[in-house]
Amino acid sequence: MGPIMNSRVLFVEDEENLLNSISFILENEGFTVHRCRSGEEALESVERIAPDLVLLDIVLPGMDGFEVAERLRTNKATERICIIMLTGRAVEEEIISALERAADDYIVKPVRPRMLIARINAVLRRKTAQAPEMAILSFDSLTVNTTSRQADITGEPLALTKTEFDILALLARAPDTVFSRKQIIEAIRGEDYFVTDRSIDFQIFGLRKKLGPHAHRLVTIRGIGYQFRST
Repeated sequence: MGPIMNSRVLFVEDEENLLNSISFILENEGFTVHRCRSGEEALESVERIAPDLVLLDIVLPGMDGFEVAERLRTNKATERICIIMLTGRAVEEEIISALERAADDYIVKPVRPRMLIARINAVLRRKTAQAPEMAILSFDSLTVNTTSRQADITGEPLALTKTEFDILALLARAPDTVFSRKQIIEAIRGEDYFVTDRSIDFQIFGLRKKLGPHAHRLVTIRGIGYQFRST
């Protein structure tokens, strides 16, 4: 199973071979991977990178993984980032301590690729389910209300079809994120109707026309899919 919504992973590991091999595995699964070799480097990079998940070795030069995780949890800007800790020591007390102090999950080396991918996706799904969803999304004069399923520009309602609204809401919930046509199809299709790449393109075309002055926000990413621009 591939990553959830173009997920970004910050991998913190000082062992070069492991850093490269696991990064390669994650990138092959579709994750965007940023690499760090120390806790200090990770803390310097995390707010700039804004990862969805930190894969964090416990034994690091200088600041260890426990301290890095605690600092992430006590910083308002990074407190909701998912954390999975890696270690070569399967000590029960250490596992309990890691989970209670900061981590969402804990994996003992050697890492099995399929298990690692499954655990990462499981943690990301749990966090996504727990995250409060904003009901009203605003972009200058454009407002998208996901509860009432209504979009308007300067208070004037837009006459969107169900599929057009579903696409707009999906993209607007994650502005500046690139969605493939496959991701859009999987998110909006119903059990009773079939959606194709071509029909997604057709829906985007109609949606752009209805968005008027905000049509520029729906950007075609050549060869991949679409993106909703926040500005």
